[in-house]
Amino acid sequence: MNIRLIPAFIILLSIGCSKQKVVFSNNPGAPDYLHNRPVGASANEILSSSKYSSVVVEVQYMTGYAPDATAMNYLQGFINSYANKPGGITVVTKQIDASSSATLNLDQVRNIEEANRTAFTSTSQIALYILYTNGNYSDNNVIGLAYRNTSIVIFGKTVHDNSGGLGQVNRVKLEATVGEHEMGHLLGLVNLGSPMQASHQDAAHPNHCTNSNCLMYYSSNTKDALGFLLAGNIPTLDANCAADLHANGGK
Repeated sequence: MNIRLIPAFIILLSIGCSKQKVVFSNNPGAPDYLHNRPVGASANEILSSSKYSSVVVEVQYMTGYAPDATAMNYLQGFINSYANKPGGITVVTKQIDASSSATLNLDQVRNIEEANRTAFTSTSQIALYILYTNGNYSDNNVIGLAYRNTSIVIFGKTVHDNSGGLGQVNRVKLEATVGEHEMGHLLGLVNLGSPMQASHQDAAHPNHCTNSNCLMYYSSNTKDALGFLLAGNIPTLDANCAADLHANGGK
């Protein structure tokens, strides 16, 4: 998510992530194809109970940038609202070493995941990964990205710099909105692995919804959202986005 503007090319770069062999240091035997696919490629696997009956979300955070517990509860509830997982949704958190870089590019984010991730998809459980960094993205307008089929990064310093202070948006609202928006992309929205049941993709902002009140509307990724969140609630998915998820195996 971007507090001013997430250009479409950032989403497209994430969708077209590299095909090179990936080695996760904490589990070098982790099947590469399960964790190194484009954003949205695991949408049905996350939503449906046919292959995996439960979800574990591993949240790793760098020193000083632990996720807000309430925002995590909102994110867990968001997943539970749409993922058909009779075995439940589990969230586990772990602190990792801070990065020495004040800014990170996407390759660096991937490298951090590969060196630290410990939760991997198994026979009956699909694993998702969220990284909270102690720095900003190389494009400092960006607050978070979905960059692999099960992977999200949230730039903690950017969250902290733009929330929680006098006259700023509530941190829980901003963090929850970022997390839920990017999780929506992992679930295949919009037209990103969960086929549209009705046309509602914004042609000018690919993989976002045309409904200005929807969580997946592109302005949820802009500075305009900060003003809305000062007085409004965390945006929710509209009927079209919810229908896409239901049709793809979700609730």
